[in-house]
Amino acid sequence: MPYDEFTAFVVDQLRALGPIIARPMFGAYGLYHHGAFFAISSGGRLYFKTTPATRADYERHGMRPFHPNPRQTLVNYYEVPADILEDPVLLTRWARTALGLPTNPD
Repeated sequence: MPYDEFTAFVVDQLRALGPIIARPMFGAYGLYHHGAFFAISSGGRLYFKTTPATRADYERHGMRPFHPNPRQTLVNYYEVPADILEDPVLLTRWARTALGLPTNPD
């Protein structure tokens, strides 16, 4: 399936995680790993699913929740910091956290 360039980059950065499926959704892409929806790729930004326990990591980096339109904010999906996005090892670790998986798969 052809993705936009940014989503293709994200999928490639997460290749160590295993198969990622990106499905179109309302002008963005939903990212799935083994059927679990864990991320949104929209407008050149990546948002991971958070919990109250993990949200602080995003807020410490100054990240904000996904805001698809003026009337809607998805408070469980926060933007991934650029420095994390550029590092495939760190990005995979954060993705595993978003999926509720151990960060070290050993």
